[in-house]
Amino acid sequence: MFEPELKSGQEISNGELREIFKCSPQGGMRKSNKTNSLVIVSNHIESIYNDRWIDKIFHYTGMGQSGDQSIDFMQNKTLAESNINQVSVHLFEVFKDLVYSYIGVVKLSGHPYSEKQPDQNGLDRKVFVFPLKLTSDEKPLLKKSEIDNLQHVKEKKAIRLSDDELEKRALKSIKKAGNRTVSTTQHDRSPWISEYIKRKANGVCQLCNKKAPFLNQKGVPYLETHHIIWLSKGGEDSVHNTVALCPNCHRKMHILNNKSDRDILTHVPAKNN
Repeated sequence: MFEPELKSGQEISNGELREIFKCSPQGGMRKSNKTNSLVIVSNHIESIYNDRWIDKIFHYTGMGQSGDQSIDFMQNKTLAESNINQVSVHLFEVFKDLVYSYIGVVKLSGHPYSEKQPDQNGLDRKVFVFPLKLTSDEKPLLKKSEIDNLQHVKEKKAIRLSDDELEKRALKSIKKAGNRTVSTTQHDRSPWISEYIKRKANGVCQLCNKKAPFLNQKGVPYLETHHIIWLSKGGEDSVHNTVALCPNCHRKMHILNNKSDRDILTHVPAKNN
C-alpha cells in the first residue's frame, strides 16, 4: 500500500498533492496507477455534494455531477471495490480555498448506498454514497475556527441565492445532520473580574443603557461580560477591557464589532481595581 509522508491534519497545496500521489490535478476522485492509490477530495467550499461525517464514518458522494450516478462508473467502481482491489484510498478535505487537509487512509465500512441529491442544475438525481472509516483510530481534530470560517462561507453563498433557489435547496437538504469533533483554544477568564463588572453595571447594559432583559434563577439581572479587545486578538482580561452587556448587544459585538460601539465601551466610566 502506498504510504505518503503526510501527517493527519497536514495542509498541502494542489500541486503538492499531485506530486506526491502522481495523480490528476483536478477532480474529486483521482486514480493514480503509478502509486496504485485513489485520492478522494471532499471540497466543502465548492462541491455540490452533501459529504458529511456522522460519528466516525465519512459519507462520501461518488462521481457524476449531473443525472443519476452509476456504481460502475470510473472511480465509483474503483472505490466500491477498494477493499479487494488493493488500491489504497486517501481522503482529503478542503475547508479553505486551495488548501488540502490530509485526513488519512480510509476504507469502506459498509456497502455503498443510494440517496437523492440535487445535481449541478438543481435537479433531483440518484447518487451513490460510500461509507468510509479511517484505518487509524481517530480522525484529526479540526480547529473550531476552520469550521466557523467554512460555515461563514456557506452562509454568504446562501444569502446570494434567489428565494426560489434557496427554498429548493432547503427542502432538499439531507435531514440527518453531520457532526465532527473540533479543537478550540479556551482562555481562562477571571471569575472575579466578571462578577465585579456585572455588579458595577447594576443591571444596566453598558452599550444600549437599557435594563437587563430578565432576571436569572437567583433573581439577579442577567448580563454577560465582554472583552472590548477580544482575548483572541491579544486583549487583556482586566477590568479596563471588560464590560457588562445584555445578550442582544453582546451578540451584536461578536457579529459586527463596530468601531463606534467599541469607542462607546472604551469610554465607559473607569472601574476601580
